[in-house]
This record gives sequence, C-alpha cells and structure tokens, in this order.
Amino acid sequence: MTKLIVDQAAAGNRIDHYLASALPDLSRSRIQQLIKQGQVSIKQRPVKKSYLVQAGDVIRVELPPKTEEEALTPQALPLDIVYEDEAIAIINKARGMVVHPAPGHPSDTLVHGLLYHFEDLAQAESRRPGIVHRMDKDTTGLLVVTKTDAAHRYFLDLFKRHDIDRTYWALVHGRVGFSQRTIDLPIGRSPTNRKRFAIDPLGRRAVTHIETIEVFDQHSLLACRLETGRTHQIRVHLQSIHHPIVGDPVYGPRKAEYRRHGQYLHAKRLRFIHPNGQPMVFDSDLPADFQQLIDRLRRQTK
Repeated sequence: MTKLIVDQAAAGNRIDHYLASALPDLSRSRIQQLIKQGQVSIKQRPVKKSYLVQAGDVIRVELPPKTEEEALTPQALPLDIVYEDEAIAIINKARGMVVHPAPGHPSDTLVHGLLYHFEDLAQAESRRPGIVHRMDKDTTGLLVVTKTDAAHRYFLDLFKRHDIDRTYWALVHGRVGFSQRTIDLPIGRSPTNRKRFAIDPLGRRAVTHIETIEVFDQHSLLACRLETGRTHQIRVHLQSIHHPIVGDPVYGPRKAEYRRHGQYLHAKRLRFIHPNGQPMVFDSDLPADFQQLIDRLRRQTK
C-alpha cells in the first residue's frame, strides 16, 4: 500500500492527474484502472477519477502484488556507468536499449541491468526502479538514475521546475538558416497513429532551445536544450520546422541517403545541482558511428 498526503500546491487537481505526477512509475491507464477497481481511497472510501484533491487529503493506493511474470529479474547487461555515489548514478545509454519494461520488451532493459549492477535503487518496488526521466530506445547518451527515494523525489522536483539542463546533439536533414532558435509548440498524440506524437494546439506545452553547431552541404548539426521533456519532443519539434533527424524511422523521410536503425540523437550534456548542493556537469562523446558520419559530411562539404 502507498500513502500520499496532498499539499496545498496540488489542491484542485483531478486525482488521476495528481497520482500520475506523484507516482511516475505508474502509467495513466494503470492509475485509472486502479481507481476503477476501487484500489484508490480517501478516508477508507474509494474515489472516482473526477475527484478534485484537497490539501491534507490522505490518499491510499493499493497495488496488487506482482505476479511471477511481472517480477523484475536482474540481468548482467553491459552498462556504461559514467558516475556513481550513494544517491545517484549517471549512465551513458547505448542505442537499442529500452529504458524500462513495456509491452513487447519484458526483459533486457536498462532497468534489468541496473538491478544487477546496483544494490540499491529508488522506488525499488515499482516497475521502473531508479528511473526518473525517459529516453527513447534508439537515442543514446546521459541518463540520471536515482538510488534513494529522497534523491528520486529531489530530481522529480528538479524536472518539474526545469532546473536541470539537458542538451542533446541532433544531426538533421537540410541546411538550417539560423544560429539560435526556440521552438515553443504544444505536443500531443497523433490523432491518426497512437504511437506517434504531433504538434497539437490542445497538447501539453513543449519548449526546445536550439543552437546551430555546424552546417554541411545538405545536413546540419544542432544542440537542442530541453526546457520541458515531452515524449519525442526534440524529434517532433525538428520535424515541425522541416529539419527531421537523420535516421529517424518515425518522423524522418522514408527515403534518405544516410539511414541506420535509429535516429542520430545523443544526450550529450547534463548539468544540475546534486542533492548534496554540489553543482555537477557531465558531457559524453558521440557514439562512434555518429562521429564517423559527421567526419564524412565535413569531408564532403564544399
């Protein structure tokens, strides 16, 4: 059983929205299912998803015990551990690795590797222990992992306040005509394909700050700093300005000169204040095939 106490800042939110924020390891559909099953209660009374939480509400969420099929088993997967202390770890994620178990990916995820490499992880009873932010399967680079529940809450608050600097490098189609640009366009699920996202006036606010690093004959290398962190945000935003990421199987052109299994998008830089108050900055090299393509484009640029 999980117990949550609503603070004044969260008062007035629908309970399913509140729980989605307070319990990030549970999907929205899972939360709504628990509410429908009567597993979410206040003062021992089940609540409806339309209930607006009030300051001081004590919410109890009953999570059924995991089945043997759902149990997470540590796996000796190779991980590039950039940094580790008692509260956090920084992982340089490889292309092709799914971050947490999901339909179609019950094993061989980053979470399974974390359980093998680390004795302690935050939210140990969840389906996403240690995971505090997302990264697409074929995106590479730096990812924060939390090892204590206190660190997990701290980083959730950092992300909520946009006080963590995440900069990605993206290789895109076309020669961009700007040195700096901010894209502030809301993103929601595509109405025609639930696996895709799109610019949607009714979607959630999404902001990406872009700086041009280098321009080649028919491509550009961009640094994209996330202010918000919506699913597929950089990929959707770059497609919206007609510069999709090279290799992107979802948002890129069907026919392109340079293709691989996955987009050329790398989480290159992380900057934040550690829970102990220490400023921290991490930077990671581009994957070898990413760097090789850039070198090739430089040679071909007239």
